[in-house]
Amino acid sequence: MPEATTVHTTTGAGVQLADGYFHGYTVVGLLAAIGVIFVAVAFGAGRLLRPVVPTPEKLLTYECGVDPVGEGWAHTQVRYYVYAFLYVIFAVDSIFLFPWATVFAAPGFGAATLVEMFIFLGFLAVGLLYAWKKGVLEWT
Repeated sequence: MPEATTVHTTTGAGVQLADGYFHGYTVVGLLAAIGVIFVAVAFGAGRLLRPVVPTPEKLLTYECGVDPVGEGWAHTQVRYYVYAFLYVIFAVDSIFLFPWATVFAAPGFGAATLVEMFIFLGFLAVGLLYAWKKGVLEWT
C-alpha cells in the first residue's frame, strides 16, 4: 500500500496540498481586509469632508421634530415583549409545521411523525394555556 503524502513533508506534493487548502482562506481574508479598508476610507473621508459647525440647536436631543420635554427616562411596558415573544413562538411553530407536512407525506413516516408533532403542539398549547390562566394575554 503506498504511503500518502502529508502536509508536514518537504516534498513538492505536500506543499501543493497545503497551498490548495489555504487558497480559499487567503481569498476570504483578502476580501475581509479590502472590506475593512473600504469602510475605514469611507468613514475617514466623511470625517474630513463634513462641515463641523456645532450650535446649541444641533446639540439638543432630536425626537421626530418635536422639542424634547420632560425627563429622558421612559418606562416600557413588559406586555409588548410578551406579545412579541408569543409571536416568535408561533412563528417558530409554523416553521416546524412545513417540514412536518413534507415528511408526513413520505411513505413510512406517517404515525411516528404524527405523534411527534402532536407532542410538540401539546407543549405549545400547555404554554399558551398557562399564559392565558396567568392573565398575560389580557391587554388592560
